[in-house]
Amino acid sequence: MSAVQRHGGNREAWALELGCRPEQLLDASASLVPFGPPRWLQRALRRQLATHALSAYPDRRYSRLRQAISAWHGLDPDQVLPGNGAAELFTWAARDAASCGSSLLPQPGFADYGRALATWQASVQTPPLVWQPGSSAAQPFLCPVISPSAQVLWITNPHNPTAQLWSRASLEPLLARFALVIVDEAFLPLVPGGEAESLIPLLAQHPNLVVIRSLTKLLAVAGLRLGYALAAPERLVAWGQWRDPWPVNGLAAAAGSLWFDQPQRAHAWQQRVHRWVASEGAWLQEQLASIDGLSPVPSAANYLLLRGDRDGRFLSLQPLLHQLAAQERILLRDCRSFVGLGEHWLRIAYQDRRGNRRIVSAIRRFMHQALSSINTSASS
Repeated sequence: MSAVQRHGGNREAWALELGCRPEQLLDASASLVPFGPPRWLQRALRRQLATHALSAYPDRRYSRLRQAISAWHGLDPDQVLPGNGAAELFTWAARDAASCGSSLLPQPGFADYGRALATWQASVQTPPLVWQPGSSAAQPFLCPVISPSAQVLWITNPHNPTAQLWSRASLEPLLARFALVIVDEAFLPLVPGGEAESLIPLLAQHPNLVVIRSLTKLLAVAGLRLGYALAAPERLVAWGQWRDPWPVNGLAAAAGSLWFDQPQRAHAWQQRVHRWVASEGAWLQEQLASIDGLSPVPSAANYLLLRGDRDGRFLSLQPLLHQLAAQERILLRDCRSFVGLGEHWLRIAYQDRRGNRRIVSAIRRFMHQALSSINTSASS
């Protein structure tokens, strides 16, 4: 398997390798809401296509979109910078971070932060993440031991890939320790009760805080590429001067404006997503915990980290990953790209109940066969 396929959401590459059509694959490697985007938003975007969303240049200031986002969060429009997905905004956050000093990237963690920092030859420290799996409720973030040279901290909340939700109370003191704190809250809108742990309410008191969000996961619109940064206006002015004009295409900008301009519909959608995360998360964890050789990690998000573990000994889950793809047309997230995890770990994105049943049944069959084979070899 190529390196690119070790990341999530590569249905096209997998389909080419497996000799099938992309739509034949159940993709549980990318953590998107499986029943999105909302139908009302799809209808509104079709109307946009019939007008000027594709033929006109976007507003270079994205005034309507910034106004809609700021109203949603109770901020000033100057505190909002839309981006071509969160990934583009990580690039400018990394340029900012490189000028502040060494960046602290607790591992395992999302690899794109390192990618962005490497673009600017930034100094990076990668201490092990301090985490104790045990609950889907908010947990205290325990900052790892760091050197005095670390001036920038990157945090994902909820954490990717462990799906641990960090409490705001444990994160707030870190704002006095670092020159710059970058918090990726891309998955937080999907977490039941997650907004209570957001750092967005702290922006006014902490000009060294940046919060980055995305609509990709919540609306299942990865192809549109729409994220946004929330930070002090002077910081975002500098970011805006570094990048190309029109980073957000007209259709993505329209989608964002439509979403945030419809708070009742948007909140109703979030409530539906929260019910799905709570229901499917509990069901999937219970089912996987009943399979010999697997240890699921309690999750606050819409994905579940899974470890191969039998009688205290780690088991490689690479054979499971490959067999589910080749024979069942099910894609799981290879975790070897996360520093500190490796071949004993996989991540599963929640599907609807039908999809989750299909995943559990396929995993149960494979693990039964694999462990029977191990037992036979051990007794011979």
